[in-house]
Amino acid sequence: MDFDGLKDAIVRMLGGERISVRISTFQNDITSFKSKNDVLTLLIHLGYLAYDSAKREAYIPNLEVAETFEDAVSGAEWGEVGAALSDSERLLDATFAKDTEAVADALEKIHGSVSSVLNYNNEASLSCAITIAYYTAKRYYTIVRELPAGKGFADLAFLPRRGTDKPAMIIELKYDKDADTAIRQIHENRYDGDLKKYFCNLLLVGINYDKDKRGNDAKRHSCVIEKISIA
Repeated sequence: MDFDGLKDAIVRMLGGERISVRISTFQNDITSFKSKNDVLTLLIHLGYLAYDSAKREAYIPNLEVAETFEDAVSGAEWGEVGAALSDSERLLDATFAKDTEAVADALEKIHGSVSSVLNYNNEASLSCAITIAYYTAKRYYTIVRELPAGKGFADLAFLPRRGTDKPAMIIELKYDKDADTAIRQIHENRYDGDLKKYFCNLLLVGINYDKDKRGNDAKRHSCVIEKISIA
């Protein structure tokens, strides 16, 4: 079902966002649905979504429930969104290996599929696409958007969970610029604070999306990866 942007809402929540929901229209009927709000409200009642009553927003509450949603969108009707979730472990391995071509190619693929669902084409769409593309990273990381650090904010910070040996990652996003600019911004902001303790094992990932490039050989996504090891 795609009542009034239901698929859009699910993809955005998979990408770590919260969705406004009107729960007052729900009639406690679990077989007849008339709107996106009815479906989301039922999922709240069933415990598949958490609900912030102050902000009237729904969101996926934890990793275990997120995996249930991952299973739910693995069908053919979800197309490349489900495929991207399945391929996310390979993308993570490519990032650790600093294979920038593989990372850029994978992100270009998922960004195209997610943007077609979300109906917007900007840095917010790219951020959502990246979170979905790195979906299995949630097993190893706490992913924080706009983490205060140094002179600014890290667009996406991947902080290793306790007991994992994975490197921390800072992902900086740029739109219609270049990946080198994203890396340069990381250095210029001198990210520290909560990130400083990870400087012994830290990956800097700069990603740019250029919407104006055209042609079969045009590279719309680019990626630069650097490793920092400061004892």
